[in-house]
Amino acid sequence: MDYKLPKLPHRDENSNKGTFGKILNVSGSKYMPGAAYLSSISALKSGAGYVVLASDENVLSTVSVLSPEIVLAKTNKIPELAATSTVLLTGCGLSTSLKAVNLLKKTLKYARNLPAVIDADGLNIIAKVSIKLPEKKVFTPHPKEASRLLHCSLEYVLDNMELSAKNISEKYNCITVLKSHGTIVTSPDGKIYYNTTGSNALAKAGSGDVLSGIIAGLIAQKMNLFDAACLGVYLHGLAGDLAKNNLTEYGVLASDTVRYIPDAFNDYINRKS
Repeated sequence: MDYKLPKLPHRDENSNKGTFGKILNVSGSKYMPGAAYLSSISALKSGAGYVVLASDENVLSTVSVLSPEIVLAKTNKIPELAATSTVLLTGCGLSTSLKAVNLLKKTLKYARNLPAVIDADGLNIIAKVSIKLPEKKVFTPHPKEASRLLHCSLEYVLDNMELSAKNISEKYNCITVLKSHGTIVTSPDGKIYYNTTGSNALAKAGSGDVLSGIIAGLIAQKMNLFDAACLGVYLHGLAGDLAKNNLTEYGVLASDTVRYIPDAFNDYINRKS
């Protein structure tokens, strides 16, 4: 059966920020604070009611300048934040240092009952360290990260994208978003979606952080994980396409894609109406 993308989550007029979910984002590190910002702001731009970023002091100080809307917290607050959150987002710019490994272990320990979107260095750590994972999760690897998760060569993944995505879903019992030209989304029960939006304009550092934030934002609004992953991929690619129309494929930055998220949502609403 062909998969059809769902409508955007309904937004009740009688609502508040708590209605649309609270995301705990454990991301960023000394040399990659931008990943924490991009993933957090993308979740908010996608409709999440509340995003708390738990990270290092230098990351928090950078993000506080970039956005007043992102709530900031020290990592020692993760246990209590996990208890009051709707979704976990983690891994963006986390690094793979021993400190990051211990932080991810701590985060997944306290947030194991939350649906989780795990990206980038979160996946690199999972590929080499034994960690108990949440039951409901979305992995968002690019091909190199996929090769690490499967302990195979990059060439194998590039030659077998669909099979590699399926293998990750089966091995880790997760929704897999295997990012590339024509991103593929798979589920452990065999569902598959081939994305049709996006271009080489998105081949820039930070694009994956934006995508992870969009997916987490949709999950926070009570979409099921597979639908959120598929629709998130589509909308991310569409935002990139709209940015490309004005900025060319050369000039689009991840932060430009963020700015076009509302336009992508508006375009999608008009197509579905």
